[in-house]
Amino acid sequence: MSEVNVRGTPAPANTARPSVIQLVFREKGALYAAYIPLFAEGGLFVPTNREYKLGEDIYLLLSLPDDPQRYPVAGKIGWVTPANASGGRTQGVGVRFPTDEKTRLLKVKIEEILGTSISSAKPTQTI
Repeated sequence: MSEVNVRGTPAPANTARPSVIQLVFREKGALYAAYIPLFAEGGLFVPTNREYKLGEDIYLLLSLPDDPQRYPVAGKIGWVTPANASGGRTQGVGVRFPTDEKTRLLKVKIEEILGTSISSAKPTQTI
Protein backbone atom coordinates (compact mmCIF):
# COMPACT_ATOMS: atom_id res chain seq x y z
CA MET A 1 0.00 0.00 0.00
CA SER A 2 1.61 3.27 -1.00
CA GLU A 3 1.59 6.59 0.81
CA VAL A 4 -0.06 5.51 4.05
CA ASN A 5 1.73 6.24 7.26
CA VAL A 6 0.70 4.19 10.27
CA ARG A 7 2.04 4.93 13.70
CA GLY A 8 0.66 2.96 16.63
CA THR A 9 0.95 3.37 20.34
CA PRO A 10 0.20 0.02 21.92
CA ALA A 11 -1.37 0.06 25.34
CA PRO A 12 0.62 -1.53 28.16
CA ALA A 13 -0.21 -5.23 28.54
CA ASN A 14 -1.63 -4.79 32.05
CA THR A 15 -4.32 -2.24 31.11
CA ALA A 16 -7.51 -2.46 29.11
CA ARG A 17 -6.96 0.87 27.34
CA PRO A 18 -7.36 0.69 23.57
CA SER A 19 -4.37 1.44 21.39
CA VAL A 20 -4.17 4.65 19.36
CA ILE A 21 -3.09 4.48 15.74
CA GLN A 22 -2.33 7.50 13.57
CA LEU A 23 -3.38 6.72 10.02
CA VAL A 24 -2.27 9.25 7.39
CA PHE A 25 -3.51 8.97 3.81
CA ARG A 26 -1.55 11.21 1.45
CA GLU A 27 -3.21 10.03 -1.75
CA LYS A 28 -6.65 8.98 -2.90
CA GLY A 29 -5.45 5.57 -4.15
CA ALA A 30 -4.23 4.56 -0.69
CA LEU A 31 -7.55 5.65 0.85
CA TYR A 32 -9.40 3.62 -1.78
CA ALA A 33 -7.33 0.53 -0.95
CA ALA A 34 -8.13 0.85 2.76
CA TYR A 35 -11.78 1.96 2.78
CA ILE A 36 -14.38 -0.66 3.75
CA PRO A 37 -17.76 0.24 2.23
CA LEU A 38 -19.15 -3.18 3.23
CA PHE A 39 -19.41 -2.03 6.85
CA ALA A 40 -22.74 -0.16 6.95
CA GLU A 41 -21.21 2.60 9.06
CA GLY A 42 -17.94 2.57 7.07
CA GLY A 43 -14.49 1.49 8.13
CA LEU A 44 -10.83 1.27 7.25
CA PHE A 45 -8.18 -1.39 6.91
CA VAL A 46 -5.19 -0.70 9.16
CA PRO A 47 -1.95 -2.56 8.39
CA THR A 48 -0.43 -3.70 11.69
CA ASN A 49 1.66 -6.52 13.09
CA ARG A 50 -0.05 -6.22 16.47
CA GLU A 51 -2.55 -8.94 17.31
CA TYR A 52 -6.11 -7.79 17.93
CA LYS A 53 -9.31 -9.66 18.75
CA LEU A 54 -12.68 -9.14 17.05
CA GLY A 55 -14.74 -6.52 18.88
CA GLU A 56 -11.68 -4.95 20.54
CA ASP A 57 -11.76 -1.14 20.86
CA ILE A 58 -9.25 0.86 18.85
CA TYR A 59 -8.77 4.60 18.37
CA LEU A 60 -7.70 6.06 15.04
CA LEU A 61 -6.38 9.54 14.40
CA LEU A 62 -7.17 9.77 10.72
CA SER A 63 -5.73 12.23 8.19
CA LEU A 64 -7.26 12.37 4.70
CA PRO A 65 -5.63 13.50 1.43
CA ASP A 66 -5.40 17.29 1.04
CA ASP A 67 -7.15 17.86 4.38
CA PRO A 68 -5.20 19.38 7.29
CA GLN A 69 -7.76 18.21 9.86
CA ARG A 70 -7.22 15.02 11.90
CA TYR A 71 -10.32 12.98 12.62
CA PRO A 72 -10.53 10.94 15.83
CA VAL A 73 -12.43 7.66 15.42
CA ALA A 74 -13.30 5.34 18.30
CA GLY A 75 -13.80 2.13 16.34
CA LYS A 76 -13.98 -1.59 16.91
CA ILE A 77 -12.08 -4.40 15.23
CA GLY A 78 -14.46 -5.87 12.62
CA TRP A 79 -12.06 -8.40 11.10
CA VAL A 80 -8.49 -9.59 11.36
CA THR A 81 -6.12 -10.50 8.52
CA PRO A 82 -3.45 -12.68 10.17
CA ALA A 83 0.22 -12.91 9.26
CA ASN A 84 0.86 -15.11 6.20
CA ALA A 85 -2.74 -14.78 5.00
CA SER A 86 -3.61 -16.46 1.72
CA GLY A 87 -3.47 -14.41 -1.46
CA GLY A 88 -0.58 -12.32 -0.19
CA ARG A 89 -2.91 -10.11 1.85
CA THR A 90 -1.29 -7.57 4.17
CA GLN A 91 -1.50 -8.37 7.86
CA GLY A 92 -3.81 -5.99 9.68
CA VAL A 93 -7.29 -5.27 10.94
CA GLY A 94 -10.56 -3.89 9.63
CA VAL A 95 -11.80 -1.11 11.89
CA ARG A 96 -15.56 -0.59 11.96
CA PHE A 97 -16.63 3.02 12.45
CA PRO A 98 -19.04 3.81 15.32
CA THR A 99 -22.64 4.76 14.61
CA ASP A 100 -22.56 8.42 15.62
CA GLU A 101 -23.26 11.58 13.65
CA LYS A 102 -19.67 12.84 13.63
CA THR A 103 -18.40 9.58 12.13
CA ARG A 104 -21.32 9.40 9.68
CA LEU A 105 -20.13 12.77 8.33
CA LEU A 106 -16.57 11.39 8.10
CA LYS A 107 -17.87 8.43 6.07
CA VAL A 108 -19.64 10.86 3.71
CA LYS A 109 -16.42 12.89 3.38
CA ILE A 110 -14.37 9.76 2.54
CA GLU A 111 -16.93 8.68 -0.04
CA GLU A 112 -16.88 12.17 -1.59
CA ILE A 113 -13.08 12.01 -1.86
CA LEU A 114 -13.26 8.58 -3.49
CA GLY A 115 -16.12 9.59 -5.81
CA THR A 116 -16.83 7.07 -8.56
CA SER A 117 -13.69 5.06 -7.76
CA ILE A 118 -15.55 3.58 -4.77
CA SER A 119 -17.33 1.19 -7.15
CA SER A 120 -14.14 0.29 -9.02
CA ALA A 121 -13.08 -3.32 -9.51
CA LYS A 122 -9.48 -2.50 -8.60
CA PRO A 123 -8.19 -4.72 -5.79
CA THR A 124 -8.07 -3.36 -2.26
CA GLN A 125 -6.74 -4.48 1.11
CA THR A 126 -10.30 -5.16 2.22
CA ILE A 127 -12.89 -7.89 1.77
